[in-house]
Amino acid sequence: MNYRHAFHAGNGADVMKHAALARVLAHLARKDTPFRVIDTHAGAGIYDLGGTNAQKTGEAEAGIERVLAADLPAPAAALLAPYLDAVRALRTSGGSRLYPGSPALALALSRPQDRFLFCELHKEEKTKLEKRIGADARAKVLLQDGWLAVKAHLPPRERRGLLLIDPPFEEQGEFTRLTEALSHAHDRFAQGIVMLWYPIKDLRSVDALRREVARLRLPKTLCVELDFAEVRSLNTLSGSGLIILNPPFTLQEEMRTILSALAPLLSRDGKGRARVSWLVGE
Repeated sequence: MNYRHAFHAGNGADVMKHAALARVLAHLARKDTPFRVIDTHAGAGIYDLGGTNAQKTGEAEAGIERVLAADLPAPAAALLAPYLDAVRALRTSGGSRLYPGSPALALALSRPQDRFLFCELHKEEKTKLEKRIGADARAKVLLQDGWLAVKAHLPPRERRGLLLIDPPFEEQGEFTRLTEALSHAHDRFAQGIVMLWYPIKDLRSVDALRREVARLRLPKTLCVELDFAEVRSLNTLSGSGLIILNPPFTLQEEMRTILSALAPLLSRDGKGRARVSWLVGE
């Protein structure tokens, strides 16, 4: 599967992932001490949903556009407000069809004392990322294989923060690399929050990923999944998943509240299914 960000920006998988990212950042910001965000597969940072790549799929219409237009239940609306307000602010300042990728969203939701490292292997994407967020003195952009970043940049100087691993799934074996990266991250940054994103398409790969992560026996490993369709096809993205190591203590219930509101909006049949459970508890 090729999941290059530009083609799928703002779709249901992005909404689910960025909703969780925003909640993690909100919790990190509750302490005055600085934190660092390391994004291993950062992409271009900001996307034009009216552009050629996004229009080839049109996925944002059933994703962020649908959520922005919805009358959300009050509990979910309150939890989603920082994320959705950041999207609206970007559109007010830059254009009505813009959407923030993880780097732009992280910068928008953080403080002057926080720091950011964005890795991107594709030269064209890295150049776009530098143009779009490179002027922010808090951020450093590297032309680097994101899988190498796990070993090269952990632990961060701040000793607290988030490692986001969101690969494009262009190559074989990337589900296996997710498990390996999680193990390396825990070895080097045991107290850090780690978020792994994966597409739900091939159920055998997803089931194997859950089993392999559970076998690591890393305490506080949360699994969050959202199905967009009941019938899954090997050629169709039918859901989105996150494995989160060391999540904030309220994140489990927050994501249940958020996904109970998002599931019917983002699903293709109006009956989206969400699962939030521990792969490994305390």
